[in-house]
Amino acid sequence: MQEHKETTNIFMANSLFSLVLLSAMYYVAAQNRVSNISRGSSLTPTGNSSWLSPSGLFAFGFFPQGDKRYGVGIFVAGLAGNKTVVWTANRDDPPVSDDVTLRLTTEGKLILQKQSQDLTTDVVRLDRSISSASMLDSGNFVLYGSNQEKIWQSFDNPTDTILPGQILAQNQELFSSRSNSDYSTGIFRLKMQSDSNLVQYPVQTTDSAPYSYWNTGTFGRGGVNVTLNLDPDGHLYLLNNSVAILHNISNGVSETRRLYLLKIDFDGILSLYSFSLENKGNGSSVVWESSHDKCDPKGLCGLNGYCTIDDNKAKCVCLPGFDYVSPVDRTAGCEKNNTGDSCKNKERQIQYRMRALDNTWWEDDPYSVLSMKMKEDCEAACLEDCNCEAAFFKDGECRKQRLPLRYGRRSLSESNIAYVKWASPSLEKEATTDFKTILKKPRHDILIISISLVALAFSVFVISGFVAYGNRSGAYRKISANGHFELMEDIAPRSLTYAELEKMTNGFQEEIGRGASGIIYKGALEYNNKVVAVKRLENIRSVNLNLSEEEAVLVEWVDQCFENNELDKLIMDEETDKKKFERMVKVGLWCILDEPSLRPSMKKVLLMLEGTVDIPTPPSLSSYLSAI
Repeated sequence: MQEHKETTNIFMANSLFSLVLLSAMYYVAAQNRVSNISRGSSLTPTGNSSWLSPSGLFAFGFFPQGDKRYGVGIFVAGLAGNKTVVWTANRDDPPVSDDVTLRLTTEGKLILQKQSQDLTTDVVRLDRSISSASMLDSGNFVLYGSNQEKIWQSFDNPTDTILPGQILAQNQELFSSRSNSDYSTGIFRLKMQSDSNLVQYPVQTTDSAPYSYWNTGTFGRGGVNVTLNLDPDGHLYLLNNSVAILHNISNGVSETRRLYLLKIDFDGILSLYSFSLENKGNGSSVVWESSHDKCDPKGLCGLNGYCTIDDNKAKCVCLPGFDYVSPVDRTAGCEKNNTGDSCKNKERQIQYRMRALDNTWWEDDPYSVLSMKMKEDCEAACLEDCNCEAAFFKDGECRKQRLPLRYGRRSLSESNIAYVKWASPSLEKEATTDFKTILKKPRHDILIISISLVALAFSVFVISGFVAYGNRSGAYRKISANGHFELMEDIAPRSLTYAELEKMTNGFQEEIGRGASGIIYKGALEYNNKVVAVKRLENIRSVNLNLSEEEAVLVEWVDQCFENNELDKLIMDEETDKKKFERMVKVGLWCILDEPSLRPSMKKVLLMLEGTVDIPTPPSLSSYLSAI
């Protein structure tokens, strides 16, 4: 029995070795079949539109992208009815028209040239001159130097696809396309991280766990230089620098005459496709994918939209009170269908209500967290807070949010309830209609009465002016001998010096009362002996008397707490997000600098508060003040 097991193991080992050897031979053979492209060669969209590999399986050149528009790249050419694009040049440039020529010039540049103009665009930007090029059967497009050395190859610069024999090296990324027909950069990425983990994220996010939606779970396990590899038999795996397989993602198959390719699809799912090469192919099949849940990719439905599964397909839905930004691209997100601001709605012209979305999950970035037992209390708390645009209720916590919301999805396993504030359309429409009616039907009787009242008021004003002038001129003559004190007595208050106040109160002798901030003394005006009360302020501080001396001057106290990493003193017992609070303190310290040129602009202040840009450490207030 033991001998039988050993024989079986030896047979399996030999079979595996043979399979790997065959795969390597296939790859080397494919690499060796070269289609030489020399200087002076050219392509046009409507004529000779591509350079084929020796077997005709792959091609480099023009492919259709819209009505009489074309992209430039590498695509599968040898399968019937299939032109799967596997690499795109200048993918974020607009598609070109049919009057453009692709040239490998006699000077050694690969360019696009518009026939009607002298405008040229580099297809590949190089500092060196190109001697020749090749489209290989492996799907690799290679540019050579004067000594036939490789100076550039598409395998080193992937876009959204990995082909057999190609690797995704450490810190390299694949980016999805916008759609199946738009090959510009989309909204998802796959990264081979330096920590040995292969991870999928939305674009424009940091490489951190909260944004990840799929990974191989190989964090820190593989050492350095871990790469993603795809063999010709469909074996997909991570390989470390010791040439040891760190992680198998998909197993290879013994079936020959198939083409495999790994692609991050526009919807964020990483898929391994298989194409039959028999009789020029018969469609494709997915042999592995990173997730069967089409709503897993975070951000699929854009801002203020959430993903739900309908007939095993992802469907994007807008929040209540929102409409799709683009009617044809639901992944572009949603925007408000009204411009109301509840904090500016002082006269209650628009009635706001709350709408509940059960079993929905969102990115959680609250500005306030409240402990509440009832979901109705959370709903009411957000409705009464004009800054609150949405709230999440789960496990006795009410987490107030500001828009936009992102990464939304509906799942029956999720107990979170999202409350969204929205303007009641019926009441808003009614208010708008009434306002329009008033504008459309001007009241002539009101106009006549208004003009009459204005004329009457003007007449009264003129008569009053004459009377006042006569009385005042007489008064001026009477008081001219009494100096400026009497002139100012009933017109405006006058500032007095401490010496004058001391003289008026006879040295602050007669105390007539006490207030919270000082003692009140009896005094008399010198020029007419009118009795006045004079309050002498004592023990004045910028805050209440119970604070310590350093806390009394708030700005200096905040600066000192920040310098000493003691911001907890400012928070006291309040529940708040400490990272957000530190961000607000740093922004505040920048904004109160005496030198205007050092203060950030309002635009930068908003970006810093949102966390979009980093906030540098503000200069110490004490050292800054001492310097000036």
